[in-house]
Amino acid sequence: MDAINVFLIDANKLFREGMKRLFEGTPFHVVGEAGSLRDGTAPMNAIGPDGIDMLLVDLPSGVDDEVEAMRVLREEHPHIKTVILTTDLDTRRLSAALGAGAGGYLLKDIACEALMQSLKLVMMGEKVFPTHLAELLVSGRTEDMGAELPTRRKGLSQREVQILRCLLNGNSNKMIANHLHITEATVKVHLKSLLRKINASNRTQAAIWALNNGIGDQTAEAGIAATV
Repeated sequence: MDAINVFLIDANKLFREGMKRLFEGTPFHVVGEAGSLRDGTAPMNAIGPDGIDMLLVDLPSGVDDEVEAMRVLREEHPHIKTVILTTDLDTRRLSAALGAGAGGYLLKDIACEALMQSLKLVMMGEKVFPTHLAELLVSGRTEDMGAELPTRRKGLSQREVQILRCLLNGNSNKMIANHLHITEATVKVHLKSLLRKINASNRTQAAIWALNNGIGDQTAEAGIAATV
């Protein structure tokens, strides 16, 4: 993947320093930072919109001018992807982020590898949210957003784990079929079953689920039921 220029917005300077260190050696390059969107206007203008690919921001709760700044930025520079990286699930903040065109809403306790994968997916045009958050949005149970929902491996077969690993590599159904020496139709059947078991609505959510549950590790198959 080509280099991705990131502008960081977070009130916590120590957190911003940590993110810059985390991005070292990755496609993500921090080109600027600020404590708020308002404070970031001048340095972002100095860099120029063509020099920024992604805005990674902790959107404060109840700050309407920050949301409006996000919306204006999105309208004026639609190529800049915006991802909210925040501490907790907040209904008002989530709604504001969606309304302002955010490409993702992620929590700061996300695993580093999952964060990188999520940001790459956003750059590819995907909308990325925690799987359990998507479930709550679909069901309308936004009052449960603050509750911790444990994730369970619901009897995934060895084949389904293999497919999850292929999804992590960004493989298409045809590529998965060739890799596993099965037909595309069989891949679709396994994928449909897999999405149902982990309560994911698409392959993007499935990939994030896999990272958060250690499927990317070679040892992750231990304890997973082989119920092909």
